[in-house]
Amino acid sequence: MTETALSQPTDSSNITYDIEQAVLQRYEAGAQQPQAALCCPTDGYDSRYLEALPQEIIEKDYGCGDPTRYVNAGETVVDLGSGAGKNCYIMAQKVGAAGRVIGVDFNDEMLGLSRSYLSEMSEKLGYRNVEFVKGKIQDLALSLDSVQAWLEQHPVTTVAGMAELESECDRLRRDQPLIASDSVDVVVSNCVLNLVRPHDKKQLFQEIFRVLKRGGRAVISDIVCDEDPTSEILNDPDLWSGCISGAFRENEFLEMFEQAGFYGIEILSRQTEPWQVVDGIEFRSLTVRAFKGKEGECRDRNQAVIYKGPWKAVQDDDGHTLYRGERMAVCEKTFGIYTSSSGAYYGDVIPVEPYETIPLESAPIFDCSRNIIRPAQETKGLDYHVTVTNEGSACCDVESCC
Repeated sequence: MTETALSQPTDSSNITYDIEQAVLQRYEAGAQQPQAALCCPTDGYDSRYLEALPQEIIEKDYGCGDPTRYVNAGETVVDLGSGAGKNCYIMAQKVGAAGRVIGVDFNDEMLGLSRSYLSEMSEKLGYRNVEFVKGKIQDLALSLDSVQAWLEQHPVTTVAGMAELESECDRLRRDQPLIASDSVDVVVSNCVLNLVRPHDKKQLFQEIFRVLKRGGRAVISDIVCDEDPTSEILNDPDLWSGCISGAFRENEFLEMFEQAGFYGIEILSRQTEPWQVVDGIEFRSLTVRAFKGKEGECRDRNQAVIYKGPWKAVQDDDGHTLYRGERMAVCEKTFGIYTSSSGAYYGDVIPVEPYETIPLESAPIFDCSRNIIRPAQETKGLDYHVTVTNEGSACCDVESCC
């Protein structure tokens, strides 16, 4: 795939207020008293998981989707903008004692609320697999609790002190990262990415990609719009903290995942009726899933896949075109991506393994820039001249019409 400049969905050059302060103040208030207008209410949560949650957490939850339904037992999950902790405590039940849930938030009021129920929830579940950490979701390597502890010992009063602080932050990111690289199975978020400042959004998607393991996935529910927000919308701090001004344009939201290196990007749910319409622009909830793991060299082990249909042809994020019914040659890496039972494409293709296994270390480099049909003889081996007759045996299964 040809690299392109990462798009910036929102022009922030004319914004005249501090976005982070507007968001912080709005959600501080939301931690103290329920805010009915703060993001769109979400139905459809599994009642089995809600029954264990304190009512205060439910009342002070602000989101636009339900990414929790896409996590599995035993997984390590990071929740970006964990707020009151509703999603984290739901996922704690889903991943079980063998799993782990990390909520990341920047708001002290929300962190205090979510942390206040840790002991109660641990007693209810019979285990503790949740923690809430302070950090910015666009900088998941930096623990702000660690920064605060350093500042208490080294108050900054000079320019030289600022340089020391920056050096300490770099050290913390390197030596004691809040979320380590390649350490997480799933990153989820519920109506938070739109609250990040426009010039930080590129780094935000890079950070989501960084912390995920190979084969890991992001499941993000957020507010999107069908047109770019107007300058009047952008300059309204209430609309920004209310998940409107920072909304991604719908197509650009998916492009941000693609350009950060994700593959198998899929819309899981899209709100039919808009949540709000402002100046003729529609704002609605969208939940997207995207996978990490298409990096690396391509080796040819004579593998192929057959696309089942119904489309005549489809193209993946690396430009591979699969023609319906054809044995399309793929490299070892792509074959694994297509056929993984937990991946994006499972069920859409029929895997065709070679009759003789080619060791990966001796497999030649495969040119993934070309779309090649794999001859059947190549899969079977050039010296394959076997004749097999099974007279009297059934050639069809019991459900066939033969």
